[in-house]
Amino acid sequence: MIESRKLRAAVIGAGGIAQHSHVPALRSVADRVNLVAAVDTDPDRLAEFRAANGIEAGYSSVEEMLETQKPDLVHICTPPFAHVEPVVRSLEAGAWVFVEKPVCLSLAEFDRIEAAERDGGPYASVVCQHRFGSGGQHAAQLLSTGQLGRPLVAECRTTWYRDHAYFEVPWRGRWQTEGGGPTMGHGIHQMDLLLALLGDWTEIQAMAGRLDRDVETEDVSMASVRFGNGAMASILNSVLSPREESYIRIDCTDATVELTHLYGYENTNWRYTPAAHVTDEAVVRSWRTPETDVRSSHAAQLALVLEAMDAGKRPPASGAAARQTLELITALYRSAFTGAPVRREQLIPDDPFYRSLHGGVRGWAPAADAEGANA
Repeated sequence: MIESRKLRAAVIGAGGIAQHSHVPALRSVADRVNLVAAVDTDPDRLAEFRAANGIEAGYSSVEEMLETQKPDLVHICTPPFAHVEPVVRSLEAGAWVFVEKPVCLSLAEFDRIEAAERDGGPYASVVCQHRFGSGGQHAAQLLSTGQLGRPLVAECRTTWYRDHAYFEVPWRGRWQTEGGGPTMGHGIHQMDLLLALLGDWTEIQAMAGRLDRDVETEDVSMASVRFGNGAMASILNSVLSPREESYIRIDCTDATVELTHLYGYENTNWRYTPAAHVTDEAVVRSWRTPETDVRSSHAAQLALVLEAMDAGKRPPASGAAARQTLELITALYRSAFTGAPVRREQLIPDDPFYRSLHGGVRGWAPAADAEGANA
């Protein structure tokens, strides 16, 4: 879709993620895109958002905005439970979509989104910004081409801290509105990056619990995952950790690659350690992250979405690539609730976890009862 005119963009949901992440991303491509409209059900929040960003048109109705403005690109920044309907309606109206994570609350909802896409566009791209920093892209290339040897063992940790007040926002920590706890809402970033680095997963064994926060969902989860290439990984997701960290480590036959950061990384956050038998300095130098430093960000991913729009091709972090991450999260919950390992092929429409991440089981017993057995 190569056009001389600027693309017309709209934002649905005028909250913090729109203001702090999506608006800066749109500003980074202001030579190509005009932000022409915003939608929100709260008139005061909408007015404040429009005033802060010089947006001429404001709406309380997604349908009215789509019909009146006919945007080329729609950014979905609503809470998770309010993603799928505006995504589908935007696609049906012919607009490409850049939607916040988690894209939706179940594989069934995801399949609704895919059904609304059309060959050549429009498509929906899910915000998975950690895939698109230059350090992550470089690491993925080294791993895929075998320059670090064969991947063997990995760790993936999202150990963040969210106090009790954080969960006083009504939609947080609830199955029907957030879809899950830190597995769905927080660890999704690092798990998505792990999949981008290691490829398809095949089997997962997990546990989860509600240890301290007043939520329906879990506040911590742990899992062991086997990948198609034979590598094995441990995953930890927590919102109970005072020293916050986002961490990935992959041990290969020739090197260890590590990423340590919190909410976003630069090239300097990546570290490569050669195995003892690797003595060629030229080889080790080739592992170092590139001179160009693109921070993992919404802006980095949005630039690639615009390239895909120009070419009429599926954008990154959409379709099978985006579904893969939701499948892993679904399988983690399924394993945690059932106590059994889960293989990817088990996630079929007849499975109760296909339609909801809790599979009809709403939560865990308090930690002091029955050793955390299912409620």
